[in-house]
Parts: sequence; C-alpha cells; structure tokens
Amino acid sequence: MPELPDIRLYLDLLRPRLIGATLDSASVRGVSLLRTFDPPLDSAETARVTHLDRIGKRIVIAFDNEVRFIVHLMIAGRFRWSDAPAVAATGLPRGGGRIDQAALRFSRGTLTLTEAGTKKRASLHVVLGDAALAAFNPGGLDVFTCNERAFESAIKRENRTLKRALTDPSILDGIGNAYSDEILHAARLSPVTRTHALDASTCAGLLAAARETLESWTRTLRTEFDLNHDGTPLGPSNPGRFPRAGEITAFRLGFAVHGRYGRPCPACTTPVQRIMYAENECNYCPRCQTNGKLLADRAMSRLLKGDWPRTIEELEDSR
Repeated sequence: MPELPDIRLYLDLLRPRLIGATLDSASVRGVSLLRTFDPPLDSAETARVTHLDRIGKRIVIAFDNEVRFIVHLMIAGRFRWSDAPAVAATGLPRGGGRIDQAALRFSRGTLTLTEAGTKKRASLHVVLGDAALAAFNPGGLDVFTCNERAFESAIKRENRTLKRALTDPSILDGIGNAYSDEILHAARLSPVTRTHALDASTCAGLLAAARETLESWTRTLRTEFDLNHDGTPLGPSNPGRFPRAGEITAFRLGFAVHGRYGRPCPACTTPVQRIMYAENECNYCPRCQTNGKLLADRAMSRLLKGDWPRTIEELEDSR
C-alpha cells in the first residue's frame, strides 16, 4: 500500500504536471472504483486543476469549478503518467490491459490509475467543495506538525499494541504496514508493546523515530525520481521521473526489517523475525526490539505448540 513517503512523492510529481492543466475527459473501467454518482464523473471536464492535496493516504485533485477527485490507492493501486498517450475511444490507453481502472485525460497528458490483483479496493470519490472533504478525514495526527504532548495523547488514547496504533488512520496520518515496521525498529520498540505502558520519554523517542524514518525515506524517493529533497523539480524542463510499474513498492532494499524475514538485521545481524496475521505480516528484530524474545506467530505457534522457540538462543539451537 502506498504510504506517506509514496503519497508525498506522487504529489510532488503530479503538481508540476497537473496544476494549471484542464481535464479533457475522465473514463472509468473498474466497476468498483467510482464510489459516488453526484456530482457525476464528467462534471470536472473542461475545468482547470488549481491544487493537489492529501487526506491521510488519499490524494485530492481540486478543480476551479469546486469539483474534487479523491483517490485512495489502497493496497495495489498505482498511478501511471503519459505525456502523449495513444488513447482509445473509451479514454483508456491502448494496450493497458485489465489492470487499468481509470484514465484522466488532461491537456498535458493522461493520468492512469492501475490496480493489480483480483481484489479491487482502490476508490475514486467525486465531491463538490472543500467542505465535502471533511467526511474523508479519519482524524489521524500528522507526525510532522503535532507536538510531543498531542502525539502521546493520541497514541495512548486506547490501550493497543504499538503496531496497531501506528497503523490506525484515526490515530496517526499516513502510516501503514511497511513504515510502521521501520519506525518501530528505529525506535527499538516491540510491535506488541501496549501503548498504555509507554512513558513520556518513550513516546517522544517514538515520535522522533517516526519523523526521521518518514522524512528520510521521502528524501530517498525524491532523489530516486529526480527531485530536489524538498520535492521541487530539478528545473523547469524536469518535473521528475514518474514511477514505472513496480517502482512504488512496500518492499525496498534499504529497509531494515520490513519484508526481510530471515535476513540479518542491519544493526545487529540477528535474523529478522515476523508475525503473520490476516493478509499482512509484522517484521521485527528480536535482539533490537524484544530483548531476545521471539514473538508467537499465531499459526506456527499453534502448530508447533511446545516446540515453538521462545528466544533467539532456542531458535538458533533448533537449526
């Protein structure tokens, strides 16, 4: 799922391409993508883009006639950009295949929304006016603008595990499965620590780790896609390189723990461990984050019962 650094990158790359451009047409192929009917999708045609914004992990395209497109990419949604595409009668680029769910044809090029996989969860809402955007705000804090007291209050509002609290959009803004793993590793905290167990100092350290992790990866992505560190274009003729298929991903080579099960932790070389749940997994270093304790994976610990290793030493002895 695109998270805060990815969403910030998309906004950086889309602003010089879309602001001031007019929408020629909008076409939707995905039957579950468009979630609203009033105003209609074509209500923004001939309107000019005035600005782009973000609500959590949602991207907002604002037009000068007060129409707002709200896009949530969810897990598998991605954007593609073409400066001069060949467009079929449906408005969707020719040869795009079944993953192309929508195409927004602007005076400067076409923005295509793709979604791989069989479960189509991405969404497009069309609303009128900024006031209508409030209904899409889950209320999570922005870690870059909140102070330590507000962060501690939000994170401890309910007694949840840290992993769950970090990824709850009503608590914090824009953090998902991948970057929560990286933040917790940077803070040297267990993903199953309960939030009510945190003191003020630990909360402050967690906030600092969140800011540094998200800002560092935002800078890394901006460099990778030919932008300045502040997200501005390198020059008038270089608005940045738009990501190709597979380049916006939850699994990056520079990650410390996320997606690195069994590989050495970059801080201590201990093999990264994981907890499997639902469709996701939580990755952590048992030496850096859990004082050598292996967290029980629900499926495997039930299967192995008494043979489930409890510590790094037991794990190493079992190999």
